Amino acid sequence: MANSLFVQTYFNPDEHWQALEVAHRIAFGYGHLTWEWTKGIRSYLHPMLFAVLYKVLSILHLDTPLFMIKAPRLLQSMLSAFGDLYLFKLSHVLYGGRVAQWALFAQLSNWFMFYCITRTLSNSLETVLTVISLYYWPCLRVNSTNLPSVSRYWALVAAAIACAIRPTSAIIWLYVGLMELFLSRDRLKFLFLEVIPIGSIVLGLTFLLDRWMYGSWILVPLNFLKFNFLSSGGDYYGTHPWHWYFTQGFTVMIFTFLPFMVVGIIQSKNWKLSGLILWVLALYSVLGHKEFRFVLPVLPIALAFSGYSLAMLSRQYSSGKKIKKTTTTRTKSTWRTKAAVLFLLATNLPMAIYMSMVHQVLSSGGKTRWRGTEDVMNYLAKEAHHGNVKSILLLTPCHATPYYSTLHQNLPMRFLDCSPSEVKGIPDESDRFMMDPIGFASEFAKNWSKPSHIILFESEEKHLKDFLLSQSFEERKRFFHAHFKVDRDLQASVVVYALSEA
Repeated sequence: MANSLFVQTYFNPDEHWQALEVAHRIAFGYGHLTWEWTKGIRSYLHPMLFAVLYKVLSILHLDTPLFMIKAPRLLQSMLSAFGDLYLFKLSHVLYGGRVAQWALFAQLSNWFMFYCITRTLSNSLETVLTVISLYYWPCLRVNSTNLPSVSRYWALVAAAIACAIRPTSAIIWLYVGLMELFLSRDRLKFLFLEVIPIGSIVLGLTFLLDRWMYGSWILVPLNFLKFNFLSSGGDYYGTHPWHWYFTQGFTVMIFTFLPFMVVGIIQSKNWKLSGLILWVLALYSVLGHKEFRFVLPVLPIALAFSGYSLAMLSRQYSSGKKIKKTTTTRTKSTWRTKAAVLFLLATNLPMAIYMSMVHQVLSSGGKTRWRGTEDVMNYLAKEAHHGNVKSILLLTPCHATPYYSTLHQNLPMRFLDCSPSEVKGIPDESDRFMMDPIGFASEFAKNWSKPSHIILFESEEKHLKDFLLSQSFEERKRFFHAHFKVDRDLQASVVVYALSEA
């Protein structure tokens, strides 16, 4: 929960626009649904979790700006704690208590896990469910004879829910499921009395939920498959070379734990779990559009291997057995362990704090996200709560800020659309504005109902300042946004302009 309070930067639009914004619409009757919801490629299962939270806040009259901003991530942090617990439990049954402690250390000190796991992304919950499910799979245990028969049921339930939330999670469970089928002695029972019934029940309930929310029968997994795999629709948001996860994406996520992971894989000789990491990275590498969060579910597994090598480095366990040590050996072991811990903390903690609280320099799908876009909407939420905001126009790249889920006032708001066009090569509103800010704004103003507040980046402000002054707008507030230029002009700050009389 403390982790979630540290996270104050803006990473990926889906955290707000595909989860909280949808949940806000369910709970309060207003909120923006992006084009994905008209195409039926998203399930309501994940947003419903936060819709229930919003309803509880509303009933308790706690839907104030502070609670609306903090409560969703606090809820996700509680769910993420189960991921930590089950990573410990999984490492414990595979390698013993000492390794489990080091695996938990790796999980809690990795910068990307700190940065991402408490965010309200569907990938965060998918990661938690993945770790929970892996703990219950018999095929991953060295000795599964002591496992209760119900264990595999729990594994399938968690896996099915993960697939219902994110259909791409099936990539993980195809690997694990085929391995279980190959190693199991009761294959027919596994297929016909477990996989099919449990999968049918969980996905059937999800279909019913989506039928209720959409108002018609929508097969979300099928639509998701068509858009992202068969038509490469995700490529609209940017593409990366095939090796990106291996050379940049996953290596940035695991960061300085990488050499410890490699050593841990070699030392443990657990080719089943290490093969799962390779399988997931390879399959996602086939897709043109790549993002860090897509491979988040296998990051805890990689960190467990890092924990294994750290435990071996401490020389207290070797192949699961205690070994005798001289005083000299013990001193060297202690020194090596302390040096490794200090190295990992010194490289990961500053990164985690800086990225979570100050400036996020990762570029995701050609859209760079930082802190100011969170701060500006938090400020407007408080102003709107006190009746000081009438309407808002966002002259920024689309989905650059949170929306009604943070503002929590049913006021007119407008952002620049960037929905994929049916005709390729036609720039969307967001692109046209970025190419010619003054031309777009002048044309747009001919038919607008003048908003009380306009939000824009400093890089566009220099082009539009005279235009805004001529329209009776004045600068009202400025928020720090970024230290560095990444994929556009330096967006050093986010600026709020308001009508002179507002």
